[in-house]
Amino acid sequence: MNFGIVKRRTMSAMTPDTLSDLLECVAAFGRSLDERFDPARFLAEFSARSQRLVPHDYMLIALREDDGQTFSLFAEYAGRGGVGGDTRRYTTAFERGGRAATESFALAPVFGGEMEVIADMATDDRFGEASACRATLGEAGLRARLAVPLFAGGHVSGALVVMSAIAGMYTDAHASACRQIADLIGPFVETVVMLHRERRRGERLAAATALAPILGASLKVGDVLERLGEAVRPLIDFDTMGLALRAADGPGFDGSGIIGVRRPGYATTPAVEDYSTLERVSRGEIILVRDARRELDPGRAGDRYLIESGDRSVLGVPLLFGEESGGGLFFVTAREHWYDESDVEVGSAIAAALVLAVQHQRLAEQQQRLGAVEAKAQKLERQVASLRTALDDRFGFDAIIGRAPNFIAALDDARKVAATGTTVLLTGESGTGKEVLARAIHHASARAEGPFVALNCAALPETLIESELFGHERGAFTGADKLKRGRFELAGGGTLFLDEIGELAPAAQAKLLRVLQERRYERVGGTTTLEADVRLIAATNRDLERAVAEARFREDLFYRLAVFRIHLPPLRERGDDVLLLADRFVRQLGSNMGKLEPGLSREARELLVAHSWPGNIRELQNAIERALILADGGLIAAGQLGIAQRPPGDVATPVTPTPGLERPTGVRALGDLEKQMIVDALHRAHGNKSRAAAALGLSRTQLLRRVRRFGLDA
Repeated sequence: MNFGIVKRRTMSAMTPDTLSDLLECVAAFGRSLDERFDPARFLAEFSARSQRLVPHDYMLIALREDDGQTFSLFAEYAGRGGVGGDTRRYTTAFERGGRAATESFALAPVFGGEMEVIADMATDDRFGEASACRATLGEAGLRARLAVPLFAGGHVSGALVVMSAIAGMYTDAHASACRQIADLIGPFVETVVMLHRERRRGERLAAATALAPILGASLKVGDVLERLGEAVRPLIDFDTMGLALRAADGPGFDGSGIIGVRRPGYATTPAVEDYSTLERVSRGEIILVRDARRELDPGRAGDRYLIESGDRSVLGVPLLFGEESGGGLFFVTAREHWYDESDVEVGSAIAAALVLAVQHQRLAEQQQRLGAVEAKAQKLERQVASLRTALDDRFGFDAIIGRAPNFIAALDDARKVAATGTTVLLTGESGTGKEVLARAIHHASARAEGPFVALNCAALPETLIESELFGHERGAFTGADKLKRGRFELAGGGTLFLDEIGELAPAAQAKLLRVLQERRYERVGGTTTLEADVRLIAATNRDLERAVAEARFREDLFYRLAVFRIHLPPLRERGDDVLLLADRFVRQLGSNMGKLEPGLSREARELLVAHSWPGNIRELQNAIERALILADGGLIAAGQLGIAQRPPGDVATPVTPTPGLERPTGVRALGDLEKQMIVDALHRAHGNKSRAAAALGLSRTQLLRRVRRFGLDA
């Protein structure tokens, strides 16, 4: 930006009094650079002098960072009492630290060079309803906002923002005046920012030198720099000793330091191109400057600084890491012709020792990072193993309860097919545990690390089933306002379980058949072909063969699904499995309800075995849950189950008991039943008591108590 043009344009639009106030304010701003910068004092005066042009209750200067993606707060000032209850609030980015997203304060257009006027931040769409910024501004009572960009060096360096408690406060005239003010102070703000950032960075001491006793005291060069300087001074006298260390993984400098005379404006992280000395040392050259006024280049900013500050002699030696220069060590004095070749030799020896110390430091840091990464990886491995065990205990075959021969046969078939990628069709009445078995197959398969995604085909209308299966593109149909991933896509690398597959509409059946044949599909409204990397398990409570015969289900799709069929028997055909399941539900649900050691009365057990269970396992679980709610403690009575008892003389259809587990007829029989259940669970779990306890719905402690009671721990 041509500051002269800006100045003339600004002056032409202001009255003499206003111009005088602003120029005096900027002059005060410039005077503050001689001492520690005080943005609060600057903004207090500046705010007061600019009120006549742009009335405001709050003013801040934001600095553009990360190509406009974030910003930091340079200074802020609440100039009028009553706003937010705090009449004098000052802060700076250097004192507070940190950055905020540009979008969080709606400054993106301003950082793009545009002026922005917001009549009411409480209702403006640029501040979302849940915006923390809107809430903060609302608490402060601020409504209207005017923001203009700050230009410096031909680019936007930040923004000048004023706010008022009066909605709709700012007019075009205010906006024009605010832009003129910003043009006036923009270059000054840029200068202050650059200067104080360099001063702040210069406070870091990340340096080291070559004397073994000093360097051995600490691996961090910043901890020994002062002591090292004192030890080196008798060998190489200096007014100032400086260290510039290149980053291990980039071209910039990540460490530097200076001891001795500190002249105003010295940058301890200098740019290579500014200093001929640093540029040459970075190439691996040794620098010996005897008279800076004749040997340095006044056209370079750094060289000019050295000349004007009175430095005359400079010794610079490179820090050589192998054949590469990783920085330089410098000695500077105001005396001419001070250093000679002997100093070069000593300086080179110091630099060599410093390189060794830095290498040790970097190696130690790398080992620490590797150790931290390894520790984190081991922790994650333990967590994955723990989660894997938990999933197996919860969803694996060992967690499925049942001893009826027809049910055991179904489980054996499921175990055999689990390790393959074969499509499985599960049949059986509603509530027989088809989804539980599908999960067990998934967790025993090679896809166990992938997702298990379930979809009930009967729960969705025909118009949505295709979108649920395959997803849709934005705009594919009315209401499709964004892209949606379908279940085939969500289950990628894992298993897709389609329950109630017999309820699919004919159109959806045809598209599902195509996916099973080609293993490819497109989203609704899309043209991109996606891979169907899933294992399919389908389930139905209908007779699909009859549906095929009646032309209600596609024959070709049926044979694609029924590659391996597993039939789950209804609960009424599983003998005394009903008691095993009932005890499991009593323990699990009772524990969840805070009822310790609940049990079933003899009459309740007889009723459970006699009932036909048209709703199967789901009905049984609901009955147990109802009974637990009604029970005050102790044994559950038959009447609390909510099951209709058969009238006297009504002969129930006999239920074949599971071999080895006859119906209990007394207290002794109930004990034998419990003992046999524990023996069987331990056998299925290969002696693993934790898994056996989980299968029985017990804690490990509860199982161990029963094992000791029945003498099974021998």
